[in-house]
Amino acid sequence: MTEPGRPRPEGLNAYMAVTAAYWAFMLSDGALRMLVLLHFHILGFSPVQLAYLFVLYEVAGMVTNLSAGWIAARFGLTSTLYAGLALQILALLALAQLDPAWAIGASVVFVMIVQGVSGVAKDLSKMSSKSAVKLLAPTEGDGLFRWVALLTGSKNAVKGLGFLLGAGLLASLGFTWAVLAMAIVLAAVLGAVLLAMPPGLPKGRKGAKFTEVFSKSANINWLSAARVFLFGARDVWFVVGIPIYFYAVLSDGSEAGNRAAFFTIGTFMAVWIILYGAVQATTPRLLRASAQSEADLIGSARLWAWALALVPACLTIAALTAPGPQPWLTATLVIGLLIFGAVFAVNSALHSYLILAFTQAERVTMDVGFYYMANAGGRLIGTLLSGLIYQIGGLAWMLGTAAGMVAISAIAAGQLRPQEHPNTA
Repeated sequence: MTEPGRPRPEGLNAYMAVTAAYWAFMLSDGALRMLVLLHFHILGFSPVQLAYLFVLYEVAGMVTNLSAGWIAARFGLTSTLYAGLALQILALLALAQLDPAWAIGASVVFVMIVQGVSGVAKDLSKMSSKSAVKLLAPTEGDGLFRWVALLTGSKNAVKGLGFLLGAGLLASLGFTWAVLAMAIVLAAVLGAVLLAMPPGLPKGRKGAKFTEVFSKSANINWLSAARVFLFGARDVWFVVGIPIYFYAVLSDGSEAGNRAAFFTIGTFMAVWIILYGAVQATTPRLLRASAQSEADLIGSARLWAWALALVPACLTIAALTAPGPQPWLTATLVIGLLIFGAVFAVNSALHSYLILAFTQAERVTMDVGFYYMANAGGRLIGTLLSGLIYQIGGLAWMLGTAAGMVAISAIAAGQLRPQEHPNTA
């Protein structure tokens, strides 16, 4: 007999299978982003053109999340998880067909479309994995918080390794063979998951209606708004601006210099994501969540959001006082952005827990899909602004925009209220 508060063995096995599939996907996702960014920067794409490459990725994420919750409720969580992995394999195979002889305009359009497919794949996988936690996690104590923090934190650590992998593959194998190698490995993972996935996840219900996706819960709507600006604040520097700034500082224009810059930038992005993931995974212990009420954790979400806003604000001041790229400024950015990553991770972990705490089991895929649509919307805004603001105003404008977006996220988080009958099941 299973002890109270502990998951059933089949539930734990399903959780492990879902986590393994999510890890494999995010490893490829991180590697693909770094491959595309660095490869097309070397080909001469401007910061704005680089941002365009990821626009359809984020737009597709918004559309996918809005509909994926209904699709999963209608056809089951495993179907959306498998579809996400399969679409990522197709996207990688398509990207390998890119011809360097194409005009820049044709290349941008082609990569945007392929990235759009990858965006659909990512958010099908993410929605499936996060929703599964709500249904499989232990029902007592901080079990839900621990399981979602472990899934999200480990996923981000794996994605960080993906950034390093992408930079390494680009430098060693070249663009085409790198994406083909990832497609082969991901296909093997999909086959293994198809064979190993145990029962335990819902199969779907025929009566699910698309209109159920839109939440009537004020908490879910405010949390979704906070998520938009939280992730916009990250991606406004993360997607284009900082990698290109570091490349300008580190590369001397030679082939050897380019390779060294690739590895250095990939390593920094990897370390940032791995740190982010590690802090996410330990956030329940950091906040002593087992002894905290829902009201306490809502208060923590407000406090940590304002603490996060201080970091890019201080970095903005540093950028404004520097006459140009300086060694001390680069060192300050590295340290400051790592601090941002740690504090951002606590914010993200709290959000990921609260969305599952606020929702009810029977509509978990709907609410999680809506919430991650907001997440994708934030990434879209950040992606567009990252190339545009860096090209127009440089480093200081980009960091100042991040500070303002975090402040808006903190204001939205301040509207969250404890539920009268919180559902932590």
